[in-house]
Amino acid sequence: MPKLTIDGIEVEVAPGTSVLQACEQIGKEVPRFCYHERLSVPANCRMCLVEIERSPKPVASCAMPCADGMVVKTDSELVHKARKGVMEFLLINHPLDCPICDQGGECDLQDQAVAYGFDRGRYTEAKRAVKDKNLGPLIKTFMTRCIHCTRCIRFMDEIAGVSALGAVNRGEHTEITGYLEQGIASEMSGNLVDVCPVGALTSKPYAFTARPWELRRTETIDVMDAVGSNIRVDTRGPEVMRVLPRLHEDVNEEWIADKTRYAHDGLKRQRLDRPYVRDGEGKLRPASWLEAFAAIRTRLEGVAGDCIAAVAGDLADVESVLALKDLTDRLGSPHRDCRQDGARFDAGRRAGYIFNSGIAGIEQADVILLIGTNPRWEAPIVNARIRKRYLQGGLKKVAAIGPKVDLTYPVEHLGAGGDTLAALAEGRHPFADLLRTAERPMVIVGMGAFARADGLAVQAALHRLADACGLVREGWNGFNVLHTAAGRVGALDAGFLPGAGGRDLAGILEGCASGAIEVVYLLGADEIPAERLGKAFVIYQGHHGDRGAHRADVILPGAAYTEKNATYVNTEGRVQQTRLAMFPLGEAREDWKILRALSAELGHVLPYDSLSQLRQRMAQANPVFAEIDRLVPAAWGPFGSAGAVSRDAFVSPVTDYYLTDPISRASATMARCSETFIKPAAVTAAAE
Repeated sequence: MPKLTIDGIEVEVAPGTSVLQACEQIGKEVPRFCYHERLSVPANCRMCLVEIERSPKPVASCAMPCADGMVVKTDSELVHKARKGVMEFLLINHPLDCPICDQGGECDLQDQAVAYGFDRGRYTEAKRAVKDKNLGPLIKTFMTRCIHCTRCIRFMDEIAGVSALGAVNRGEHTEITGYLEQGIASEMSGNLVDVCPVGALTSKPYAFTARPWELRRTETIDVMDAVGSNIRVDTRGPEVMRVLPRLHEDVNEEWIADKTRYAHDGLKRQRLDRPYVRDGEGKLRPASWLEAFAAIRTRLEGVAGDCIAAVAGDLADVESVLALKDLTDRLGSPHRDCRQDGARFDAGRRAGYIFNSGIAGIEQADVILLIGTNPRWEAPIVNARIRKRYLQGGLKKVAAIGPKVDLTYPVEHLGAGGDTLAALAEGRHPFADLLRTAERPMVIVGMGAFARADGLAVQAALHRLADACGLVREGWNGFNVLHTAAGRVGALDAGFLPGAGGRDLAGILEGCASGAIEVVYLLGADEIPAERLGKAFVIYQGHHGDRGAHRADVILPGAAYTEKNATYVNTEGRVQQTRLAMFPLGEAREDWKILRALSAELGHVLPYDSLSQLRQRMAQANPVFAEIDRLVPAAWGPFGSAGAVSRDAFVSPVTDYYLTDPISRASATMARCSETFIKPAAVTAAAE
């Protein structure tokens, strides 16, 4: 291992470590623009120059590997002079528009100009101007500010996997541009705002709305998909101004998907801020909490528990789900389900419904099989991790059974339906041999494999495949389920499933049609067909006036994920907690508090009065809820049930990435994205 001296400090580093990385290890800060820890090294900004003994000139530290006996100086007079010269060149054409630039206060160029800039310029030539580019509804461009660090190009090519940006022309005429002036059709494009070190690429929805020093920052997690990306929510007063990524190496690294970043404007549109009760004329009218509770109590009088059902939605937190489960138990109802998409799988064994290897475990896999999933739309962060593994080398093959889509890395399409899966499970398919001989085989199963009538048989076939191909072995479990709903795994862990003799979602809908189910409680359930609820009395508790609220007879306004301290469990079984960034709107309240107050009104008081008491109850119900931000290994065992697997093709449950939940459907930004990227692609596909 090379040993070198940096500013008089001797340090030993791993082979291949760059001088810049070695400086960072001992706390020596080296300025940079083009270098980024997760991107390739172009060494084109020259801001990271250092002095190396016996070198005739300053050296770009980001591209210089450490060598044994090297002596480096990062704070010498030569280094300072060189960096000031680089900064002077960068500012020759850069516009002096900091007062109106959205990057102001968070700009790398601004910060480093303080240390290495000069108070006047020596160049009298006119500054060059560059035409702004149209990169779609999310990215605002001001290309005159661009310093050609090429971070954006490298991010799109390497992380997002969409070659949407490039450089044209040479010398001072160089421009960064999109191909054919089209928007960037990537679910990860918003990260360009973070990687750009100047104000050339900024957030279009956030433009000219706030300054960073005006905002209150809250560290929380995302619920737009089941990944549970760690985020920071910036608020000003009662409004979310922006959402930024927060570093978590095992979940989302430092990236977030576009829906996570930009759907927050849906939090202020179509919101439920007061209770509503449907009157005798069939119209919803505003009511007080007492009136709403009284209407529910009156309707439930004399109704047997077997005639009551509950459905938990995709964004429901564990606290509210467990409170609703306890309430239905006290009412004597066994009819409940948390699988709005109608997915059928055996939830009796946790290993059968979580991402067992962990998202970070993707980087260890050498063969990956995707079944019934489109991870690019269902979980862009997971898809980016698979691409990262592909670029690292050592990934022999990625194959897929199900929809044929562009996943930004080479995929061998084995087939579309259950017949291919059955052949694999029985060892009749050649790909089974590749899985069997792999050191770290991995299977990723999406909800498209379970949301069908033979879901339990598919799950049993997957268990046979796992056993036959050795997916589970000492120190490795390569059987992974990729969920699409943030609240799904937490609800399964809490046991929000049909009790003894209880109905699942399909049974509940059938009961509503036949009249066997008289009362249905929807906890943020907006993805079920409301027309199939028949004449049942519907209680809707949620935060948006979406599909469930339109059908409701009583509406109880709840809190969105930014408005409560709540627990969610991501697809890999990691328990994480949101933090209250702002208070619920109007008369809305946290969901578990609504259920606690309703239980008292109904005469079935729930045994907790505070959040801490409720979380103690959660830990009693399932000890996994006490393991915050940890992966708890699940015991392997049989799951699913015997049966024939249909030959029908597996279909991804996500048909429009930008409009999958009540928040994103209320978002004007997401609507523009859908109009720009999804609908034109659908028209093109139809024409072909």
